[in-house]
Amino acid sequence: MAVKVAIIYYSSYGTGQAMAERLEQTAQGLGAEVRRRHVAETAPDSAVESQDGWKAHRDAVASEPVASPDDIEWADVVIFGSGTRYGHVTSQLQSFIDTLGPLWGRGALADKVYAGFTSASTRHGGHETTLLSLMTSFAHFGGIIVPPGYTDQLKFADGNPYGVSTVAGDGGLDDDTTNALDHLVTRAVGVADKLAS
Repeated sequence: MAVKVAIIYYSSYGTGQAMAERLEQTAQGLGAEVRRRHVAETAPDSAVESQDGWKAHRDAVASEPVASPDDIEWADVVIFGSGTRYGHVTSQLQSFIDTLGPLWGRGALADKVYAGFTSASTRHGGHETTLLSLMTSFAHFGGIIVPPGYTDQLKFADGNPYGVSTVAGDGGLDDDTTNALDHLVTRAVGVADKLAS
């Protein structure tokens, strides 16, 4: 049976969206079933509409499927993505995570493979702490945390052993980022496949 991968993320301006789309493409290429879902926007309209890029992105994804707890329950692999807010995940993604209590209460979040990705507008804008904060949630879930570590030479180029991160607003994803995303999802799917067998 194909490994089931849920990519659950929040993106304000589109970098996280591009990262999620790359993960989806690579996972499908590996033969996985994929649900790519963005979490609902919870910021007030006045805040979103005050930033042209934020509004444009919200409008662009308005017709795409929104994440639900069912997507997590369905999956063998869950990859969470979030922009960085003060070294932590966005309030939008945290609000979604806070809805998972009923699944947690019956053990339905446990024994899945978890990994994460993030972006920030600066090189040292909280990338690693955001990924580590995701890992705290994964530990509470009883999840199997699968970081990329330095398990491939390409990780010495992007330099992040905790997940994948990039600087937002640089005009798309560079080769180091796409290679790191490909490695992350390949590793997560491979571990899930080994667990299933």
